Amino acid sequence: MNLMDVLVGFAQTGRIGSLQCGLSLAEAEQLLGPGRPHPAILMKGPDIDGYPYSWDGLKLVITQRAVSGIWIDLWPGSTAKLPPLVLPDSESFEATVLREDLIRALDEAGCHHEVNGTLTFGEQSSLTTRPADVCAVFSLPGRGQPVPHRDRHYLDVIHKHVT
Repeated sequence: MNLMDVLVGFAQTGRIGSLQCGLSLAEAEQLLGPGRPHPAILMKGPDIDGYPYSWDGLKLVITQRAVSGIWIDLWPGSTAKLPPLVLPDSESFEATVLREDLIRALDEAGCHHEVNGTLTFGEQSSLTTRPADVCAVFSLPGRGQPVPHRDRHYLDVIHKHVT
């Protein structure tokens, strides 16, 4: 399994293996191991809503002690890490994904997607997959991001959020 397989599977289903919105934080930590709570959780306590727990490049937003959002953060031009549940057999991976490569992989997998007009503006673009409602956000690379094509959009984050 490689990063693109994980991204396409998530885009199609809104899940990463057994990890899905609606799981309790305790269930998620059973799958992933203990997460690193956001500083707001440390300051205000575990009942504060809307802040993430992190496992390297994976973040789970927690609301009422349940997973309300799943985020995979990527930094184009860098190497990143994801927990073994998300990307098995990979200590770290190349985190550079071109927009057209993800779109091609989604098309090949038969995963319907459409432009997300709310998050497409300026130097940023976004798409939402159907029926899973997973959102992918792309942007032009920043100054410090060593990527081969400075004029093309790269994946920054792919996420799902439920209310």
